[in-house]
Amino acid sequence: MTSLKKIFSLTKQALSGEQIDLTKGSIKRAIFLLSVPMILEMCMESIFALVDIAYVSQVSTNAVATIGLTESVITLVYAVAVGLSMAGTAIVARRIGEKDKNGANKAAVQVIFLGVLVAAIVSVIGILFPKEILGLMGGEQSLIDEGYRYTQILFGGNITIVLLFLINAVFRGAGNASMAMWALLLSNGLNIILDPIFIFGWGPVPEYGVAGAAIATTIGRGTAVLFQLFILFYGATRIKLALKDLVLDAKVMLNMIKVSLGGIGQFLIGTSSWIFLMRIMSEFGSEVLAGYTISIRIMMFTLLPAWGMSNAAATLVGQNLGAKQPDRAEKSVWITSKYNAWFMAIVSIAYLLFATTIVGWFSNAPDVVYYGAISLQIVTAGYVFYAYGMTVTNAFNGAGDTKTPTIINFFCFWLFQLPFAYLAAIAFDWGPKGVFWAIAIAEVAIAIIAILWFKKGTWKKVKV
Repeated sequence: MTSLKKIFSLTKQALSGEQIDLTKGSIKRAIFLLSVPMILEMCMESIFALVDIAYVSQVSTNAVATIGLTESVITLVYAVAVGLSMAGTAIVARRIGEKDKNGANKAAVQVIFLGVLVAAIVSVIGILFPKEILGLMGGEQSLIDEGYRYTQILFGGNITIVLLFLINAVFRGAGNASMAMWALLLSNGLNIILDPIFIFGWGPVPEYGVAGAAIATTIGRGTAVLFQLFILFYGATRIKLALKDLVLDAKVMLNMIKVSLGGIGQFLIGTSSWIFLMRIMSEFGSEVLAGYTISIRIMMFTLLPAWGMSNAAATLVGQNLGAKQPDRAEKSVWITSKYNAWFMAIVSIAYLLFATTIVGWFSNAPDVVYYGAISLQIVTAGYVFYAYGMTVTNAFNGAGDTKTPTIINFFCFWLFQLPFAYLAAIAFDWGPKGVFWAIAIAEVAIAIIAILWFKKGTWKKVKV
């Protein structure tokens, strides 16, 4: 009973946003206080992904496939946003660990400026060329005609995606993980409410079909960004901005760009691989593509919480390196990895046993369910390795060493995963299963290489 009371008390503290010093005291306690809001933040994101696909799957198979193709391209935007967010988390965490709050504020402002610039460029491309984007991804003409508005709206409003990523990264770097959680809770809560209204047309709102999902997403995330900005200027967090802080600082921005380049390259490699894999999958028709898309959404339901836990390692590494405590930083990574592995092992067993049933909740088309279930079973077979891989990779990023994961991704994704997927699926005639096996094997390889490299300890000497 005492243990339950202690867990309840710590959970309450984690969600309250109370300021804690992550460079002192129990490491397990620090991991718990950071992980709880980060896991809940990612759980909410994954719940929305499932609800969104459940609504859209009621529109048509083409609608589901449209989301798959669009998101495989917009992951390039995510790559830039996540790369910048890695730099933001690493630099803000390092400054907080050094007790340099002014430096943390400057880093926060520069990463937001960079995000706005990137989003503006992407918006123009997406608004002008939505049909061409879907066409390049191998979408059939009927799919393009039905779904191009979804692509246009999602790309046009991508600033909400980018800023939500970046400001939450700033909160996490500062140790204010609960603020990031509340922002995503607001965003995805609104998305879930607005989805059926805009997709199916309720009351005075007309029926927009799959485009309605993009409208709901943009409104939900835009509202959350306004909340984030309010907290940055008026909230009680370690990052406290004023109008006088909204100036370009060339030195800080160049450092931000330098650190983010590795992160951007890292995710561009990973996400471009997903784009090519989606392109290979499109060769097998909309049913296979829809099944694969549904399985990815289901996997994200558990990958995102695990990613949330691994984000705790990034913050702890950054702040403890700033406080000149590299051994404490390393210990934090191994403890977090162990917790993550236990979680992923349980999830893997559940997916292996109940894949068909789970995919069947989102579609009753036999081919869609079959390929979705096979994808789920094969890809999640290596989940325990993924747990270690994502935690150690995030630890490199939290230290500001974004170059090492980029190199690992290059070899495992571009030089192995893509050639293997193409040969297995097309040349060896394994079909979609060839793609699924390529994903699983590449992720296991990333985990093994990352662990061996992390043990060298070179990340402890990175300056940001």
